[in-house]
Amino acid sequence: MALKTPRRLAVVVLALCLAGTTACTKTKSGSGDSGDSAGPVKIGLVTKTDTNPYFVKLRDSAKAAASAKGAALIALAGKFDGDNEGQVSAIENLIQQGVKGILITPSNSTGILGALKQAKEKGILVIALDTETDPKDAVDATYATNNLTAGELEGKYVKASLGQTVPKVLLMDGTPGGTVDEQRHRGFLQGMGLKEGDPAIIGAAPTNGDQNKAQSAMENLLQRDASVNAVYTINEPAARGAVAALAAKGLAGKVAVGSIDGGCQGVADVKAGKYLATVMQFPKKMAERGVDAVVAFSKDGSKPAGFQDTGAQLITDKPLPGLDSKDTTWGAQNCWG
Repeated sequence: MALKTPRRLAVVVLALCLAGTTACTKTKSGSGDSGDSAGPVKIGLVTKTDTNPYFVKLRDSAKAAASAKGAALIALAGKFDGDNEGQVSAIENLIQQGVKGILITPSNSTGILGALKQAKEKGILVIALDTETDPKDAVDATYATNNLTAGELEGKYVKASLGQTVPKVLLMDGTPGGTVDEQRHRGFLQGMGLKEGDPAIIGAAPTNGDQNKAQSAMENLLQRDASVNAVYTINEPAARGAVAALAAKGLAGKVAVGSIDGGCQGVADVKAGKYLATVMQFPKKMAERGVDAVVAFSKDGSKPAGFQDTGAQLITDKPLPGLDSKDTTWGAQNCWG
């Protein structure tokens, strides 16, 4: 059989390339791994839900940051706060789509560890936003509010607002097993100077951070004991639900209620006197720093590490001695949602 001439060989190679053979689709490293092929850097985002205004802001900020960097954001979410299986499926989906990095707000800080390990083994940068994993080194880095500090700020303010009055506290907790939920709860008690099981705690209930669930939970707790004078809430939707139940019992304005989030609606609620204070978080900063880290990783392989505190600020129109706070005018200028 005669040898092919150089011209005939070139035609054959071109035909193979047009047919999409692996000979013409190898990446710079000589493999078919994700992240090295042509096209925009793919960044995955997995939030707890896609309806909570906080996570909507996180997602929208990440999309804007990715677009500004010439990257493509793929946003997925659990169906509800605590949907661990939904988040695992989302991570697996993103791995299949060839993302360079995954940003995630874990619903359960331990339940997604296997999926995260799988992503890291594929060479994907994994960053937690808002919520730490357990153990913390299950991700490369975390950009989040120090939720222990946020809870403590809420607790210190509620305690100070009571003055010398002995506290009778109801706790509107989040989702059992969640790192954020546990840290805020523990921080609040520290701020109040209380320990678990203290007689000052007259009731507690999980709310999953949902307004309707919080209202129902508060109604049930008030039926058992309406002597409450202080309420901890995991977030602002829970605060709105708790306040609605208190108002129905004629207790509006008679109970010191604090919260955490710093959404624009929450700041407006504080200004309207529905609850005394909220602790503002900065999800836009979390999202932007997460996107920046993935883009940098795609360029030079650099990785962030450890916990990166994105800040927390007490917002109230009734400042108290010894507590650094901003008023709702500042809050409205810096809120999210």
